[in-house]
Amino acid sequence: MNATTQPVIDVRRAADRFATKIDWLDSKHSFSFGHHRDPANVHHGLLLVNNDDVVRPGAGFETHPHRDMEIVTWVLRGSLVHQDSEGHSGVIYPGLAQRMSAGTGILHSEKNDSWRLRGGDEHADPVHFVQMWVVPDEGGIAPGYEQLEIDDELLRGGLVAVASGMPEHQGNAAIRIKNKYAALHVARIEPGRSVLLPEAPFLHLFVPRGEVTLEGAGALAEGDAVRFTATGGQRVTATTPAEILVWEMHATLAA
Repeated sequence: MNATTQPVIDVRRAADRFATKIDWLDSKHSFSFGHHRDPANVHHGLLLVNNDDVVRPGAGFETHPHRDMEIVTWVLRGSLVHQDSEGHSGVIYPGLAQRMSAGTGILHSEKNDSWRLRGGDEHADPVHFVQMWVVPDEGGIAPGYEQLEIDDELLRGGLVAVASGMPEHQGNAAIRIKNKYAALHVARIEPGRSVLLPEAPFLHLFVPRGEVTLEGAGALAEGDAVRFTATGGQRVTATTPAEILVWEMHATLAA
């Protein structure tokens, strides 16, 4: 893993993302994913996948495999049902942090089960979530699963360490990931309120809900992202009720 020291703030607009749209799924990909391939856009730092997904009621991803990946899922609206081959199952909803370690291999499914959960078509809602993948420190670890409610912490309005493997977050990160160089922070920000970004060799800021302004870069709309290299500490201010996802990364993948 190497780090570059050249400061860069690279704004990526929502409309420029790869898109997969089928009858039950509207998915926007920040990086190369599936059949969408761009050799110049495969990761930033340790982050390989940042998929912004909307799944219609009663549909979802059927059972499929993963291996050697730390997968963090963050729901913004609705609820997502997870089941996997290790016997884990749960419902992920806004304010609940969830991590799956694929490790030596795992099968799982993710469904918008709102018909069954809410009982009736009149209450069936799409589920909107962001799924993010980072590489683990080492391959071949045991598969694992963890989820934890952190809604109370988010009400305070600051950046909350949602998932981290960094030693400094031990005891104050909601869930652990198997990479000691990476941490995901989330903030819900009311209009006029601000948060300060951490400083790190690599940051990835994503705006899945609302609108914000980034100090030194201007307005960011829903779906926009910013890739920071060798910088940080900028202020992010909400102009509408907003939610931001911030990956702090102290290493990158080897070229």
